[in-house]
Amino acid sequence: MSTEPETTESAEPGKPEDAVRSGTPTEAPEAGKPDAGKADPEEADASKADAEDAPRTDGSPDTTGTTDADASETSESSESSESSEPADTTEPAPAEGSPQLSEAEAELLAQKLERERIEQRKAEKKGPIASGTKLSGQAADLLAAVRAVESGEKPVAAVFAEPRPAPRRPAPEPVRRPQPVPAAPAPSDAPAPHTVDGVRRVLADGSAPEALAPQVAAALGEGAEDLLREDPWQLLRVAGVRPEQADGFARALLGAECRPDDERRARAVTVWLLEQAALAGHTALELSALATALARQGVPDAEAAVQATLAEGEALVFQDALDEPGARPGTAPSAPAASPSASPAPSAAAGDGADDAEGEQDEAEEERPVRVLVGLERYALAEESLADGLARIVNSLSKEPSPEWEAAATAASGSTAELIRAVAGHGLVLHTGGEASRAEPAALLTVVRGLGLRAVAACHTPDGRRRFAALLGAEDPVVTVPGLLAGTEGPGRDAEGALDLDVLVVLDAPQLDVEGAAMIVESLPDGARLVLSGDPAVLWSAGPGRVFADLLAARTCPQVASRTPDPGPLGELVSGVGIGELNQVDAPGKEIVIVPVRDAGEAVHRTVQLVADSVPRALGVPPEDTVVITPGHGGAAGTRVLNAALKERLNPGPGRFGGFDPGDRVAYSPAPGRTVPGQVVGADAEGLHLSCADGAVVVPKERVEQTVRHGWALTAHQAVGSRWPAAVVVLPGDAAQALSRPWVYTAFGRGERHLSVVHGVEQALPRAVAEVTAKPRTTRLPALLRSQVPAAQ
Repeated sequence: MSTEPETTESAEPGKPEDAVRSGTPTEAPEAGKPDAGKADPEEADASKADAEDAPRTDGSPDTTGTTDADASETSESSESSESSEPADTTEPAPAEGSPQLSEAEAELLAQKLERERIEQRKAEKKGPIASGTKLSGQAADLLAAVRAVESGEKPVAAVFAEPRPAPRRPAPEPVRRPQPVPAAPAPSDAPAPHTVDGVRRVLADGSAPEALAPQVAAALGEGAEDLLREDPWQLLRVAGVRPEQADGFARALLGAECRPDDERRARAVTVWLLEQAALAGHTALELSALATALARQGVPDAEAAVQATLAEGEALVFQDALDEPGARPGTAPSAPAASPSASPAPSAAAGDGADDAEGEQDEAEEERPVRVLVGLERYALAEESLADGLARIVNSLSKEPSPEWEAAATAASGSTAELIRAVAGHGLVLHTGGEASRAEPAALLTVVRGLGLRAVAACHTPDGRRRFAALLGAEDPVVTVPGLLAGTEGPGRDAEGALDLDVLVVLDAPQLDVEGAAMIVESLPDGARLVLSGDPAVLWSAGPGRVFADLLAARTCPQVASRTPDPGPLGELVSGVGIGELNQVDAPGKEIVIVPVRDAGEAVHRTVQLVADSVPRALGVPPEDTVVITPGHGGAAGTRVLNAALKERLNPGPGRFGGFDPGDRVAYSPAPGRTVPGQVVGADAEGLHLSCADGAVVVPKERVEQTVRHGWALTAHQAVGSRWPAAVVVLPGDAAQALSRPWVYTAFGRGERHLSVVHGVEQALPRAVAEVTAKPRTTRLPALLRSQVPAAQ
């Protein structure tokens, strides 16, 4: 393993370059201890609420529910811009053909614009207070919490940080500008203006920020004003609002009628806890864990709260049978003996025997192990629909492969031949392996198309689609999963609304949540074959569920494990991490570099140096082809701090387009849990213009703050499904608690040619790889599958 490439810039001002040394990621800095900052790094990529009160599945009193998707990594998703200026400060970009400004003129213009902003702020301070602005106390806290969750940033105070007053020279405006293309579809059911006005009046009466009116109206729908007056705790349906804030709003509206044992509060808090659990990946919660979490939220009677929630239809309850002790995994509990009451009793003695047998029957049924789960309807129905669809696929295909299939399998070798034979005779097949194993489903797709069948491959990201299409030599049969489900990519639908295909190969299968997987399965026609392929060691989906892992555990269909290893030092390192070992790897071509650091400030400095100078000069990889990955958005070396430092070095500018400048790398989140890398082209009255892998995108200015953030640095959840020529993984001291084996495996595997590890966590890294596995998620899919699909032999 190599040391960092030589550089003329010192590790820190006044420090020698010999701070960089070779070694494995297990090596700790020799000088000093890392700065264990107090900021908690976030794990979620998607826009996710603060889920610290979401219950754990073990039912322990200290129930917490961290968001495991960088959700939504969710939740993992909406991210705010780095500037605190509102989106409407966006100014039109210069039109084509307009006179080009010199550098001096551009600098003077930027300074003039900055002075105008300063004067505008001074005037605002002296002017009247507008609705939703300059709030204090409870209202300010509530508004800050909502905006923090919408932006994915923590702590909330960072949302309103003042921008640097010193203007910087903007990057040159590109001459060519893309034509406006609709961004992710905006909500079509926007609340009516009179509904928003009514909600605004209620919020004012309850001392809540009136700026929340559009979100509240959208969440509650028509009649939101009356509903909110009757039940103030419905405010909890807005992302980012916490129970204590809803309690304050209710006290202001209800006065003395507001009580902790109010049934309305109990129901709202129950639903809120289930939503927090979904953000943490659970599709349902065990009743005991939910009751413990309700008690922590001050609900005096947890059982009554759950019953009231069920009675209102806001949640569903389930009883899932567990395996009997000693039973083979994946099998359902044995059925009880038939009731003797079905046959006549000719004598008293016989009757006594029947009574005894019936008593034993009842006792056996009472002792039969079950677990009681409570879940939200949308995820319960999605999981049941997924199980039904998978059973239909498994049971609808003939198990007799044709001679053509066997000839194709004979012509192949190794695990490719196994995959072809498995798909020939089964409707559902699971395929596991690393990056190199993607060649096997590519070979399968070529064979299937050669047999005259309609076959399509779907990947999680545009970059995954590009890499898989390169293996095929054509892009026609390769789509993205979001594009396939939206109908913008793929084969289209038949007369019955099913996808017009015979074989669907889904790559990056671990990224499927229950709702996405259910939509795919429901769209397949009878007789179609489904192949789910992916690396089970990477991070799970940003949304609730763990579909691929549940299917592997249920063993209801053939599973083909690839024997194709990932090549080179990077493949050797990542493969070891997958089995819990952090091995020392020889890297003669500087494929792996370890950069020890003492604190977060040095970590940021060395990261910028690697991206801007060392990696381009030593390896020929330009900064735009290098990704920086860090455990969270917050903290002293989180994505926000790293992106600010990288922007200052690589593309300085005043952020005149809602915090962005032309040339900025961005992470665009058109939907929660989905991140698309792109670059800012410009802005005008229509919104922020981006250049993404799928083409030009225009993000309306009112959605920029929620969906666009700077993207030189990402979280692992945001980066999963994509790869770059080089990756710089930053491990500051305050991120030690966020590390796990799946996180390290995912982060280390994002580089194709080079990996630099900015290492400041000492022994926490090997400990995480060896001991910290994926956080458990409570799901119902395995139990549902057992009742419909027999275990594969």
